[in-house]
Amino acid sequence: MKELVELIVKSLVDNTENVRVTQLEGEQSSIIEVKVSQEDIGKIIGKRGRTAQAIRVILGAAGMKLKKRFNLEIIDKM
Repeated sequence: MKELVELIVKSLVDNTENVRVTQLEGEQSSIIEVKVSQEDIGKIIGKRGRTAQAIRVILGAAGMKLKKRFNLEIIDKM
């Protein structure tokens, strides 16, 4: 999942070298943290949060197949 989110985020931002994606594992759920440069944060969130919500929907669908819950957190401080 980490690689999927990293691929999506890198295709959205201008500064791909500043993208950091980490995955914190739990028993039934995982938290995926995305850190991007300050000028790219708006591209990840999108207008009214639609882009971030779309990424969360993709994670939810993929998580159902793996029987695991994935949460996406966008960290605004690099």
